Amino acid sequence: MSPFIEIPLRSISIYVFIVLAIRFFGKKELTQLSVIDLVFILLISNSVQNAMVGDNTTVWGGALAAAALFSTNYIFKQILYKSKSVNEFIQGDPVLLIHNGIVIQENLKKERISMQEIEASVREHGVPSIDQVDLAVLEVDGNISILSEKYQHHTQKKRKAHKILKT
Repeated sequence: MSPFIEIPLRSISIYVFIVLAIRFFGKKELTQLSVIDLVFILLISNSVQNAMVGDNTTVWGGALAAAALFSTNYIFKQILYKSKSVNEFIQGDPVLLIHNGIVIQENLKKERISMQEIEASVREHGVPSIDQVDLAVLEVDGNISILSEKYQHHTQKKRKAHKILKT
């Protein structure tokens, strides 16, 4: 098979595999990277390199693989934008973690979020304790949003508009 066909097909296959693997292992993995997460990402990128380009170590082979990845990423984003069902399948839905100061243990367990992590997130948002949180949501991008009427925290980080949470 021609490298002009083989390299893009390999690269697209790896891209789809990685997207599905991230979806399977949870959106929490997309949040702040720890040292372990950084090492994991570096090793994953190194381990899939040969699967994408095979024995082709030319500049053109690398450029072709990169072009296939950029194109696939663009197409995926267009599909996610246009199809609500595909978007929900790939990115999932926001998950309610705290409602009116009550932790929803079942959702913490399902998303593999420890009490220490949720407590730290509450503090990061300027709320002294969980019982003062009106709403805490694990967003589709892996961030935890904390809403508390009494303690309003203004973040400088620009946020995307999110869907209305289904409870």
